[in-house]
Amino acid sequence: MTVSPDVIDVLTPLPVLIPLFAAALTLVAGRRPRVQRFITVVALSAVVAVSGMLLYLADRDGTSALQVGGWDSPIGISLVVDRLSAMMLVVSAIVLLAVMVYSIGQGIRDGNENQPVSIFLPTYLALTAGICNAFLAGDLFNLYVGFEVLLAASFVLLTLGASADRVRAGVSYVMVSMVSSLIFLIGIALVYAATGTLNLAHIATRLDDIPTGTRTAIFAVLLVAFGIKAAVFPLSTWLPDSYPTAPAPVTAVFAGLLTKVGVYAIIRAHTLLFPDGSLDNVLMVCGLLTMLVGIFGSIAQSDIKRLLSFTLVSHIGYMVFGVALSTQSGLSGAIYYVAHHIIVQTTLFLVVGLIERQAGSSSLRRLGGLAAASPVLAIVFLVPALNLGGIPPFSGFIGKVALLQAGSAQGSVLAWILVAGGTVTSLLTLYVVARVWTKAFWRARADAPEGGLADNSPSALLDDSSDIQLADREDVGRMPAFMLIPTVGLVIVGLALTVFAGRIIDISDRAAADLRDRSVYIDAVRGAEFVGDEAQASVVGDNTVDRIAGEEAGK
Repeated sequence: MTVSPDVIDVLTPLPVLIPLFAAALTLVAGRRPRVQRFITVVALSAVVAVSGMLLYLADRDGTSALQVGGWDSPIGISLVVDRLSAMMLVVSAIVLLAVMVYSIGQGIRDGNENQPVSIFLPTYLALTAGICNAFLAGDLFNLYVGFEVLLAASFVLLTLGASADRVRAGVSYVMVSMVSSLIFLIGIALVYAATGTLNLAHIATRLDDIPTGTRTAIFAVLLVAFGIKAAVFPLSTWLPDSYPTAPAPVTAVFAGLLTKVGVYAIIRAHTLLFPDGSLDNVLMVCGLLTMLVGIFGSIAQSDIKRLLSFTLVSHIGYMVFGVALSTQSGLSGAIYYVAHHIIVQTTLFLVVGLIERQAGSSSLRRLGGLAAASPVLAIVFLVPALNLGGIPPFSGFIGKVALLQAGSAQGSVLAWILVAGGTVTSLLTLYVVARVWTKAFWRARADAPEGGLADNSPSALLDDSSDIQLADREDVGRMPAFMLIPTVGLVIVGLALTVFAGRIIDISDRAAADLRDRSVYIDAVRGAEFVGDEAQASVVGDNTVDRIAGEEAGK
């Protein structure tokens, strides 16, 4: 059975349009928090359903493109759905819905009269639209628009409550993001000057005629812009200082998704626009340093949020490693690892929010005895922690093995160095999460250096907590069901990546094959118009040859 192209055309823009429309409705319903919550949950649930349908269609029927407004490329805006973009949409939509339910359970849904609740939900929906737009974008400028929507929404979410720490982190984040956006704009200008278009499919065909040095320089500019957003070393120092200050659900969605948008842009640019591998060695070195610097930084941390922020940076290195191999197996491993890491990293940051609510702190200097106090919380932490550490048979182990096998198959000296670096990073990650388990869950709290101190209450949007004696702390240790349920749900999704690893890797293999064969993407975007152009060019060329031959005969 074949689905009508009209159905695909209707579904393609919905992951962007649904959250934008819902954001407008939630603004109108700003004084009615229950209506806001209902609209948001329904909208994000719809995005999950539409994204799942798009993945099914993309995997069954291949890549499809929608020319918005009926304007053919490269004049109009192209929205492209292939296996990679659809897979990213599905995983992102699941995470966005889970985090939203978690935030409702945390009390953001109503909080108190001082909580800036009315702006949180529409901003979160705008963030969703920006993420989905970035994954669907078929031209560089539309990708830039998606990044800017992300920047605007993330700045608002990062500084909610306007505490000194959050404003300081928000200013730092915005300054770095603005530099990244400026570099991206320079890259867009260079691409347009060289090719005369910003449509990715058209750029891919025209860059082949550009001198190698110019092409490499353009790629380097774009890599710097995308590398900042993906937190690739040495462009990653901003992240550990920015994310830990935000509210727990904001930190979770930032850690899970925002850096992966940058990784997605690197994958798309590398495979579609610059497949010659001219900067693969540079990417490999950056991937190795990202792994090692990130994990060594996490070892030195005593706060779980900062510790996880450094592990986030570290594991971006695995994804860059897979891309830099320039092989189908490397790309497939990178795609699977992106999906795994989005789920697991988000889950762990949500667990940190539960720890703060249960124990009044995320500092290892204050925590202890959580395994006895809350066995459920201990299990909810342990499963994704072991997954992140790469313990078999979890998806983290499967993804790392796939990448290490791809590296050994590639066989270069640098690839083998990264295989060794990836193995060391995995072992150190396991050490880091074991350290958190030992200090926060296993030892008695009385043995912690500052075990007698705690925050007076868990904060939602406003960061207004203060240190008090643990014995004087109000009874806020109970975990609301709507905080625990989505966290457990993401743990289950992480386990599903293990149970259904074979099927998911099959999809990632097919996605990698599509990425390696650029004609799949180009033909979907340009279609009959591309064939017509090629035929016309062939006719013009034949006529020119005939004319020249006739002139020579006349002479």
